[in-house]
Amino acid sequence: MKANDKSSGQTEIIKKRYNRTSAFFDAMTYVGSNDTHRRAFSLVSGNILEVGVGTGANFPYYPAGSTVTGIDFSPGMLARARKKVSMSPVPVTLLEMDAEHMDFPDGTFDSVIATCVFCSVPNPVAGLREIGRVCKPEGKIVLVEHMRSANPLVGWLMDRLNTVSLHLVGANINRRTMENITAAGLHIESVENLFFDILKLIVARP
Repeated sequence: MKANDKSSGQTEIIKKRYNRTSAFFDAMTYVGSNDTHRRAFSLVSGNILEVGVGTGANFPYYPAGSTVTGIDFSPGMLARARKKVSMSPVPVTLLEMDAEHMDFPDGTFDSVIATCVFCSVPNPVAGLREIGRVCKPEGKIVLVEHMRSANPLVGWLMDRLNTVSLHLVGANINRRTMENITAAGLHIESVENLFFDILKLIVARP
């Protein structure tokens, strides 16, 4: 099987898992994420792309004066998001799209943001390259991502539990996301630990 075929197959499997969990996904969302996501969205502006818009939980945080395009590969998630569009203070367009293969020209967006998305993208480096491609050269990329801890014991435990998380909701809890960002060619400007070294707020440039 070719690498692209394998990635495509994994995408379909994870899409089905997210379709299945879309009905109760909001209840699964980390309780303390509101302030974190509000702060993350305060860092973006202009023509914004939200990758992995999910059920639209971030709609209230979209910054005034912006226009937003939200993409997700799960029809179930998007169906719930469309019911929440009125919560957005700015215009928002929702599209079904795979983060690894976006249908946008190079340099389309002033800002790109994703919150806890690259734990579930089958080929995270490919997806991160795509956000770099569709962001303007002078634009900003903001990521809120959880990842494998550098603590040997905690990292080992996350490795052991990852199979359970992956099969339940399609999310990997042991991704080495900082390494993936660098491998994708993005230039990291700042990193802030939000929950030990497991959840981080990352600002990068294409």
